[in-house]
Amino acid sequence: MSSGRSRTKPGETSSDEPILFTPERRQQIMSLLEVEQRVTVPELSQQFAVSEVTIRKDLAWLEAQGLVRRTHGGAILSTPGASPGEMSIDVREQLQHAEKERIGEAAARYVQDGETIALDASTTALAMVPFLATKHDLTVATNGMRTAMELGHLPSLSVLLLGGMLRRETHSLVGKWGSPILTQINISKAFVGARGLTLHKGLTDVNAEEVELKRAIVEGAKEVIAVLDSTKWDLVTLTTFCPLERLKLIITDTQAPAHMVKLVRKLGVEVELV
Repeated sequence: MSSGRSRTKPGETSSDEPILFTPERRQQIMSLLEVEQRVTVPELSQQFAVSEVTIRKDLAWLEAQGLVRRTHGGAILSTPGASPGEMSIDVREQLQHAEKERIGEAAARYVQDGETIALDASTTALAMVPFLATKHDLTVATNGMRTAMELGHLPSLSVLLLGGMLRRETHSLVGKWGSPILTQINISKAFVGARGLTLHKGLTDVNAEEVELKRAIVEGAKEVIAVLDSTKWDLVTLTTFCPLERLKLIITDTQAPAHMVKLVRKLGVEVELV
């Protein structure tokens, strides 16, 4: 399959790679579907080194989420343009959970008392929240409803919830309505996740309205820090919201492709592996 990736394709396994947990396998099934449009049970069973019974359970679960439609012997995307980025926030929060926690902890160390920062609605930015509890006089602007609710439990912070249309899948507020607020505040650092990162396309995401507000966050920040796990590297999704050269720093896990990390650093963008 030609996904344009220079490393192992979505769904492929090798003898030196760990066995995928169920949520990770299901995400990669969606990645395959995004590229191939249809998959078969035997094909998936072979690629993931699990039984056909397990694959059928995966496809049944994905169908119950409205992401795929099962066919005789396989599955297709339930609607044109569906993608792994459209999984619910509850599902995505469990994917690469340990990696996101490490990334969130590392990102929080860049936050100083008294700053005004922005967090997007990504689950990796959400992972920063517990580690902001020790900060004082901090103002956090976010379009993530889940993020805002979690921040609301921290008494030393002020939370500015950006307005917009509710996206139920991501619990985020999107569109043009939040942009005017961002022009009226001084954001020292923006922490943003992404569905994909490449050298030429920068940070990309899957929803046009989500991207509209992400661009406004990026434009309004003095510094932009990307927080994303290694599965997002060398992937391009619908549209770019932040070119690579706009980034101050990328915080990611140690499984990020070494050749890409080296190239990104050569372009002057710092990369922290955690």
